[in-house]
Amino acid sequence: MSPSQQADLVIVANRLPVDRVTHPDGSVSWRTSPGGLVTALEPVLRANDGAWIGWPGSPDEEDVEPFVEDGLSLVPVSLSAREVEEFYEGLSNGTLWPLYHDVIAKPEFHREWWESYVEVNQRFADRAAEVAADGATVWVQDYQLQLVPQMLRTQRPDLRIGFYLHIPFPPAELFSQLPWRRQILEGLLGADLIGFQLPGAAANFVRLVRSRVGHKTHRDTIYLPDGRPVKATAFPISIDTAGFEELARSEGVEKRATEIREALGNPRKIFLGVDRLDYTKGIHSRLRAFGELVRDGEIDVEDAVFVQVATPSRERVEQYRILRDDIERLVGGINGDHGRIGRPAISYMHSSYPREEMAALYRAADVMVVTPFRDGMNLVAKEYVACRFDNDGALVLSEFAGAAQELRQAWLINPYDIDGMKASLLEAYAADSKETGRRMRAMRKTVVANDVAKWAKDFLEELVSLPEHHDKTTRRSRAG
Repeated sequence: MSPSQQADLVIVANRLPVDRVTHPDGSVSWRTSPGGLVTALEPVLRANDGAWIGWPGSPDEEDVEPFVEDGLSLVPVSLSAREVEEFYEGLSNGTLWPLYHDVIAKPEFHREWWESYVEVNQRFADRAAEVAADGATVWVQDYQLQLVPQMLRTQRPDLRIGFYLHIPFPPAELFSQLPWRRQILEGLLGADLIGFQLPGAAANFVRLVRSRVGHKTHRDTIYLPDGRPVKATAFPISIDTAGFEELARSEGVEKRATEIREALGNPRKIFLGVDRLDYTKGIHSRLRAFGELVRDGEIDVEDAVFVQVATPSRERVEQYRILRDDIERLVGGINGDHGRIGRPAISYMHSSYPREEMAALYRAADVMVVTPFRDGMNLVAKEYVACRFDNDGALVLSEFAGAAQELRQAWLINPYDIDGMKASLLEAYAADSKETGRRMRAMRKTVVANDVAKWAKDFLEELVSLPEHHDKTTRRSRAG
């Protein structure tokens, strides 16, 4: 598709699926972003002559014209430095993120943040209205763009509009704190199909619409006054399972996994945590639990090590700087008290790594520890399972991660219960190959059968199969 054409399928997301690369000579190119969403939607876009709308990632850029990169039609939306601060760091990540994650951190409510959120959502909606062909399908992604569906429907009632929320959706008691609760609900109701990670989140939304907006509902369907139905249901997201397994089986990754074990002193067991550095992930609690097991002599540093990868995240936000300092102090204290020369109790890395290195870490690790206080899904747990093609390895998983509903054979824990977490870590640590094999085979069956391509296919098929309810006279004529 050329940049000037209109698209039959439009993806609208906060970010473009490419990252800008500036070369030493000053020239600029783009490379495809890592991540499951891009992996899932790229073939769908290619097959449907589609376009992807998003922010290129740098503030205060001049409007970049639509361009084609590696056959993908990309439509940039510019944000000012003020909008990055107020719309993205402010309303999206200072208000909605903590509110939707069980108020683990206190959300802030600032009117100027909301005004910026409205302005930016309108800009994305305007861009989608320009790019979408007559009767096209538009799929809006995530919490940064919850007003786009209704804004877009106002301009383009001919479109089929879907929305997918990649994070949890909170219960009424928490959502009701939001000063702009009705605007968010009405914004989402512009979609024909609203997808959530879990059935409970979809039910929360339907209940809120019934109580706060007053629309009639029946099970997963909401009936608007004009007769248009909106369906709200769960589509659990997944990963590129085959891609991860192929990577894990590669000679380079196997070699690197062996090198990692050797660099750690060939311990009998390696525990692994891999997370964005975020207060929702429960990193501090899991490291504290492991530290207590070492302190109490339940685990010996000559026998086991905990490797924690904490990918840098939102470093301009004060809460994240405080969290980083707290974790680094904890790691230093545990290693100072219990580590030995060449044998730290915890090997901590505040850095991001390519997919190949992550696959090698998954192959090297005997026990994967995933302990968020609240997570929409948590794809790291599924990535670990995908990489354990020989059906070994143990997964310790928070019951508050969406993935826990599918990966029932993991050692499920309550991350608020430190003693319970310690008991599960010890069980996973001591489990024999028969026990870990039984659990891993069952989890792998689930992850293989439900990959990210199936997630995208299921959502889009459901969206296009919904009956049309708009008046045909509202369809926009493209003549002239």
